[in-house]
Amino acid sequence: MSRICAELDRDLETFRTRLLEGPFPYVSADATYVKARVRGRVISRAVVIATGVRADGGREVLGLAVGDSEDGVFWAEFFRSLRSRGPASAKLVISDHHLGLKKAISEVFVGAAWQRCRVHFMGNVLARVPKASVDMVAAAIRTVFAQMDEIAHTLTPTFPDVAGMLADARDDLLALAAFPMVHWKKIWSTNPLERLNGEIKRRTRVVGIFPNDDAALRLITAVIVETHDEWQVAERRYLSEESIAAVAFIDKNETGELPEAPLAVTA
Repeated sequence: MSRICAELDRDLETFRTRLLEGPFPYVSADATYVKARVRGRVISRAVVIATGVRADGGREVLGLAVGDSEDGVFWAEFFRSLRSRGPASAKLVISDHHLGLKKAISEVFVGAAWQRCRVHFMGNVLARVPKASVDMVAAAIRTVFAQMDEIAHTLTPTFPDVAGMLADARDDLLALAAFPMVHWKKIWSTNPLERLNGEIKRRTRVVGIFPNDDAALRLITAVIVETHDEWQVAERRYLSEESIAAVAFIDKNETGELPEAPLAVTA
């Protein structure tokens, strides 16, 4: 049994440390959590995962890590480990607003834009709204791509906190506007990663509490490899190669800002 586990660990480590043949114009990152025993205590462990969309439109799981927390240092170390293996040319990084994550992205993926996950943002906003007004506020925010400033102004008298959140997050929520419109629904959130996180949760729930980080990393990597292999099937191409070709020519101007694009769709 120990020999089989050793062989499995080698295979999984090979996957986690493989060279990444980019470029990966779009990179998504997210975190989920499991319980593990560390130094005699059962504590929550952050599992961070990154996926990327290649220049041919296919997807890959780029990497994963298990650690103490998901602060800026942890994220920066994780992203540097990815960069050391290949994906240095990301144009857009999509993620939630985890602690220190935006700063880590700007430090490691120099020149890449950041798209804040609009699904997570919506959840953060609605948590501040009375239940009776949730539907109304949600419906208003779903038009955010066409009328961000007008919506913030409209909500200010009744929900000033929500209006402030919209104003503060405006540029981060609209970063995708500089990219092909046909991609928007695929890059405005980390939903594809949420589905992978859901599968990880389903498979790790059976274990409950891992005896250590290595055991957690072994099982989670095995789950991720299954998904990664499914994504390599040609007919499961995430974006068309023709549409993603234009992304290579998108760049920030001399002021460091992405070019503006018209906003013409709602959620």
